[in-house]
Amino acid sequence: MKHPQLHLNFLRRLALVALAALVLQGCATGQAANTRDPWEPFNRSVYNFNEGLDEALIKPVATAYQTVIPSPVRNGVTNFFDNISDVWSTVNNVLQLKPRESVEMMLRVGVNTTLGLGGVLDVASEMRLNRHREDFGQTLGYWGIQTGPYVVLPVLGPSTLRDSLALTVDGQGDLVTRISDVPLRNSLYSLRAVDIRAGLLRAGQFLNDVALDKYSFTRDAYLQRRRGQVREETSLVPERFDLPEEPALATAAQGKDALPQVNKTSP
Repeated sequence: MKHPQLHLNFLRRLALVALAALVLQGCATGQAANTRDPWEPFNRSVYNFNEGLDEALIKPVATAYQTVIPSPVRNGVTNFFDNISDVWSTVNNVLQLKPRESVEMMLRVGVNTTLGLGGVLDVASEMRLNRHREDFGQTLGYWGIQTGPYVVLPVLGPSTLRDSLALTVDGQGDLVTRISDVPLRNSLYSLRAVDIRAGLLRAGQFLNDVALDKYSFTRDAYLQRRRGQVREETSLVPERFDLPEEPALATAAQGKDALPQVNKTSP
């Protein structure tokens, strides 16, 4: 008999509680609310909670991990978890009827699992087998399901209503959840979270340096990236919610590089 998946269930319950609270609060957002972020007051409170948790616990652990663990070992850890996520990405490429990408991802998983020592070595990239990351939220978007409002989930960070609902399916596609040994499974969850956060340390510092409003910056970058991933953009120039309305200023800003996503998860 399998042990209950305590860690995953806890995060799911947090997400559901957050979504329920957002629905209850939806009528009190006011006419001035951002149309893509109608629950901004609640989202900001969750964002501040996540920031506090990150500063107090997650970031220090990730910093120590990056300082103590040699770079080749950290790269191996990242490759290992990327190979695990590639399995679910392969499934979503198939669901999106992308034959070339599906075959390429199948080859990636096969090569890295066998020749790459279980994914620790990224042999597939050296063979020019590209990675095509896809999750179930992107699959829903591919089939026409709209993103819905922007949501900030406890611990998990930026999301949308569509992507939040897709998390349950994504969780079932995560091979780590299939491990019956609870201590081992939770250790892998923790290691993956620390490894992901360690990879975002420089981006986090960049955000601190350039963003006047970190919440708005993160929201706009996340929504831009997700629109691009599900091919919802209608022009070559991505929409920018953080730009002024004046045509001259907006035109000048269009030549700038897109701003990076700082917080996932996701992850």
